[in-house]
Amino acid sequence: MEVWELVVREACRDTLAQYTHAGDRFLLDEYAAAFCEDGVLEIKGSPPVAGRAAIIELIAGTTGPQRPVQPLADAGTRRIVRHNVTNIRFEAVSQTEAAVASYFTGLDHMGRYRDRLVPVGDEGRWLIAHRLVSTDWRAPNSTFLPR
Repeated sequence: MEVWELVVREACRDTLAQYTHAGDRFLLDEYAAAFCEDGVLEIKGSPPVAGRAAIIELIAGTTGPQRPVQPLADAGTRRIVRHNVTNIRFEAVSQTEAAVASYFTGLDHMGRYRDRLVPVGDEGRWLIAHRLVSTDWRAPNSTFLPR
């Protein structure tokens, strides 16, 4: 493996972490910034959305305060959202594109990501050009309700 490939892999891992940390904290601008300007977020079973604004709108409507979720026993209880991204596997890496597969586990759901990342700008950033999210299991009262 050459040094450029190690650099690409670490840049991709950093973007995956940005997506997860920002999503867990509901920092939607930072979350969407893990995608290319015209990046695509596809949630299996739903139409894909393209562009950061559309991604923010989708996620805000899926998990945000304007979307009804199962009521909490104590209305003052703060929801805690945490995801672990594991088994990051680089299926293909070139100097222009990386195909990455990984698993995610949340407190009330789990599934798989299939990503295509590309280099953006001169700072060595690699962003998500396309993400397919497949949820394999979801608790009946999950914060992340099906659309």
